Amino acid sequence: MHFESEFSEAETSAIAKDFTRLKDKCYLDHAGATLYAESQIRAAHEQLAQQLLCNPHTSRSTEDLIDQVRFRLLRHFNTRSSEYQVIFTSGTTASLKLVAESFAFEDGGAFVYLRDSHTSVLGMREVVGTDRICPLERDVLLQNLDTPKESNVVAGGISSLLVFPAQCNFNGVKYQLELIKNIKDHGLIGYERERFYMCVDAASYVSTSFLDLSKYKPDFVCLSFYKIFGFPTGLGALLVRHNAVDTLNKSYYGGGTVKIAMSGKNFHVKRDSLTERFEDGTIAFTSIVSLLNGFYTLERLAPSANGLRVIERVSKQTFLLARYCYRRLRALRHANDREVIKLYHDTDFEDPKQQGAIVNFNVLHDDGSFVGFAEFSYMAQVHDIILRTGCFCNPGACQRLLGLTDEDVLRQYDAGHICGDANDLIDGQPTGSVRVSFGYMTRKEEIDRLLDMIQKCYIKKMSTKTSVSRSEIVLQYKNYLQPRLKMICLFPIKSCGAFKVTSSWPLCSKGLKYDREFVIVDENGMALTQKKCVEMCLIVPRVDLRAQELILTHPSMADHKLDMSSLINASESQLVKLCQTKVCQDNIQAIDCGDEVADWISIALQTSGLRLLRQSDEETRTFRQSTKAISLSNQAQFLLINQTSVHWLADQVPDWDDMPNGKPSLSSLVDRFRGNLIIETSRPMEENSWNNIVINGQTLSVDGPCSRCQMVCIDQATGTKTTEPLRTIAREFKGKMRFGIYLSFDYLKDGSDNRLIHCGSSLTIHRSDVL
Repeated sequence: MHFESEFSEAETSAIAKDFTRLKDKCYLDHAGATLYAESQIRAAHEQLAQQLLCNPHTSRSTEDLIDQVRFRLLRHFNTRSSEYQVIFTSGTTASLKLVAESFAFEDGGAFVYLRDSHTSVLGMREVVGTDRICPLERDVLLQNLDTPKESNVVAGGISSLLVFPAQCNFNGVKYQLELIKNIKDHGLIGYERERFYMCVDAASYVSTSFLDLSKYKPDFVCLSFYKIFGFPTGLGALLVRHNAVDTLNKSYYGGGTVKIAMSGKNFHVKRDSLTERFEDGTIAFTSIVSLLNGFYTLERLAPSANGLRVIERVSKQTFLLARYCYRRLRALRHANDREVIKLYHDTDFEDPKQQGAIVNFNVLHDDGSFVGFAEFSYMAQVHDIILRTGCFCNPGACQRLLGLTDEDVLRQYDAGHICGDANDLIDGQPTGSVRVSFGYMTRKEEIDRLLDMIQKCYIKKMSTKTSVSRSEIVLQYKNYLQPRLKMICLFPIKSCGAFKVTSSWPLCSKGLKYDREFVIVDENGMALTQKKCVEMCLIVPRVDLRAQELILTHPSMADHKLDMSSLINASESQLVKLCQTKVCQDNIQAIDCGDEVADWISIALQTSGLRLLRQSDEETRTFRQSTKAISLSNQAQFLLINQTSVHWLADQVPDWDDMPNGKPSLSSLVDRFRGNLIIETSRPMEENSWNNIVINGQTLSVDGPCSRCQMVCIDQATGTKTTEPLRTIAREFKGKMRFGIYLSFDYLKDGSDNRLIHCGSSLTIHRSDVL
């Protein structure tokens, strides 16, 4: 499919040189946050390094620079200070909150908001100064584009507030800004004899579109700068039209927002100008000044041409990218000619005035069932594609476009789904979707990469292979009378290689002795995992129980021995506190293992500043509400993997085309699942029906299935990333990314940590009724 770029080859090349940090990453979340140019950051650094920027309450020169930013911002929107004033805030959400708290509703005035709005608009309901809070359906809002013959607005009528987005952040549909004048002149349908002030959530719109405030004149405009420039974050603005200044009545004051304030008497006089009254304290002056570099960079990389402004060229380029993506997705078909993609849009991408640079969709299996967005996100991460999934803080648009009733939403919540989690399918119905969005620096090749991933992972090819249900699987694997423990694997250092044991190993209160007792952290104290550093699998620790040594091995390094006994009675000065990570979800007291091993690990992983920490015996960590102690593992004391199930899974993979040497060995595949207890049974997947197992007299309870992520796509021997076996797991289990089971046991102190489990032992199984 042909793509015609707005930018010349020279411009495209110059843009690419300013975003070299992308390397082989594919970034498709510009609606979440666009990317800053590298030259922009260098310019900001030079400005901070060379200029003396003082508090604007102290320095007139800093205040002058901020005034330059205000002027430049208004010029960007084709207006001037005689028409609009600029109040700097921390972002769009803060701007909306400021309007909600300050707008002076007259008696009976209404707060009306479009249902397809960001949660920051929905949150205004909690603080607005009126009891008349009214959601507005999309079709009702659009009816106001047809100007009525007679005005419903009466001079001196009740002051009300209408809030709607200029562009929906869910699917990029634009709301025609002619609505502003129509509603101000002729009233809002259904609200006779009221005078509406118009507040526009422009965060999504202004990121890639030209907001012409000389033509469209909302009373309030809310925006965030990271949506436009990528940097700085935590900075936005509220633009207030002069005719609406008197509708804002703010109570709180702080810093220089008053002419006089008395400490012993409740007396103060606020300053005259709106900006001075509303910008409490000291504004983020270094960030505000850096906005000038954002404007300069955008003008240099996408200069005005052919009668188009900078932002108009950006709008045209990003629309062309989005339309190319939309059309290619729409054309995808399974072998049975069913659609691969379910699109959620209100336009057909023919008019950039009606559609922004966002494409929203879900993927379908060849039988019409949905692929969960969490599964799709995992697969995208394997391919180094960064995108967004969920409902994007817009429950109204999500509910409308996915066809969810209020009852559906409440049922999903009762089933455990909350905003931002991975519960992507409930009763086969999606709880959210996939969103890709584009910036001026997006390359066509990034969209092609997304399409290639979808074709490779989700479009089922014609096959002559006979489908066999799991209930019909015959005993085609090794036939043991009882399941047996084949091997024990422990991972002394979290996310590093496995120490494999084929004899016996002792238990402790946390599970296998020394399993995940150590962790590597970066210079910020964040735990390192293979998701960030796949080379960690090449560090393979071994434990010498007799010598109490941890022996670290790496293919290109001499072995390093760490005396573990010296860490048992560490002094208080050696204790460090880990920051909270998404791996452990806990703050962990840990013992630093010293500079020597830290240097060895830093060299092995070619990353400076790494440290090796050992979990302190003084602190007991439990998972969630459980009282059972765990080490630095993600969820449970033990993970059991059935080798027979892995064998079965390997047989379901249609091809291994992304493996350099074809289909991997069974042992290599087993390694990817990083289990502690590797067993073998007569039938695949039978472990899913177990309640508990008994091994060497020790009862282990099943805590549930293990949810898999892109870690299973890393070859543990080489660090190579592949798409399998994750996509086959997703296909075979209809989006439920589960393989293996978690186990735990009740540890009874008997004065000994030397109870052993032995490889080769039979397992006594207690089953449930469900396979």
